[in-house]
Amino acid sequence: MIPETWPDSIRGINQLPTDQKHAIYSTLIPDWLFQDYQINPMTHEHRGHDAVRIVCHQGTRVLELFVERAPFDGDPLMYLNMVDTFNQQILVLLVVVNDPLGPRFDTDRDINGNPTQFGTASRNIAAETAAMQAGLAPGQVRRGIGAFRRAIPVFEQFVRRMGHGLFLIEPLAYHNAITFERYGFNYLRGLKSMQEIHTEFQEGGAALHRLNGSTPFRMPNAALSVRGRSWAIHDGVLGYPFTGFQMYKRIGQHAGINTCLDLSW
Repeated sequence: MIPETWPDSIRGINQLPTDQKHAIYSTLIPDWLFQDYQINPMTHEHRGHDAVRIVCHQGTRVLELFVERAPFDGDPLMYLNMVDTFNQQILVLLVVVNDPLGPRFDTDRDINGNPTQFGTASRNIAAETAAMQAGLAPGQVRRGIGAFRRAIPVFEQFVRRMGHGLFLIEPLAYHNAITFERYGFNYLRGLKSMQEIHTEFQEGGAALHRLNGSTPFRMPNAALSVRGRSWAIHDGVLGYPFTGFQMYKRIGQHAGINTCLDLSW
């Protein structure tokens, strides 16, 4: 049963009895996810398989939530990782919603089977090339299902019930930051850098000059789309990694930030 009054932190929720904290965290799973993938909203089962796994140990300030439609899918249908910051804000470290029916691209493992850590430790160029050609963005192993827009109201309601007026998120790649902008987020860190990146892809910019076809990710037309730019940045076209960005979303408000004008996806 969901308690009437919620703690104002993940650590606080994690201290609750298991049934209460699982009931609270289950509200982060959108109703449409249960409906579209035939997951029982009461038992959290899909064809006899326990589809929902929540990691929320007492004494920690971390939540991991997995929705796994079937054991053999290989990747979760939905994954959410969030924490309390040291000044008691809610920070989303990673949220992923995969299409379990789509093909998988092993961009998360290099040719030796080692984790690529989103391309920061190593890369699998062949898998990345195939993923890019299939319409995926950097960091994706499967295509998404266009769920982020529908998930934001659910998450805002969760944060509101904790008594917060905003939450934080860290974009791992250029296309993530642009997506968050378009859904109403603003920048705590990185607005000026995003504006400078846009300039880099304009006439006379160093990034545009480096789109010389030297790799599959640096074709000249990459500057004309968000996804193309993101792959080029992932390939190092800026000369420095895409790191240090943090964004926030005020509950019920759209910040109106647009650092790449009306660039197509």
